[in-house]
Amino acid sequence: QVRLVESGGGSVLPGESLRLSCVASGMSINVWGMGWYRQAPGKEREWVAVMDSRGRPYYSEAMKDRCIISRDVAKNEIYLQMDSLELEDTAVYYCNTAVEGTMFWGQGAQVTVSS
Repeated sequence: QVRLVESGGGSVLPGESLRLSCVASGMSINVWGMGWYRQAPGKEREWVAVMDSRGRPYYSEAMKDRCIISRDVAKNEIYLQMDSLELEDTAVYYCNTAVEGTMFWGQGAQVTVSS
């Protein structure tokens, strides 16, 4: 059973940083790859960053200059370092993987950027 658990969300001021973590169980992140998505209030879920099984990162246009996706294969964890956060980054952030064609999602981590 694949399980993804996010942590590290919170409330920050504009311009501040946050680091999200996602620990995976039931699969290996260096086999299937993983990603981060977010869903803002009233909007559709959108992808933020993905790291493939080889560790290559890919970023959305919205966040590519302000975030870094990384991983610790030994811990089976991925991370999302977000800097210079803006009000528009307020959302629930989800980690995600697809194993043999089945999508799995974590429960989400709330990130609130507010002045």
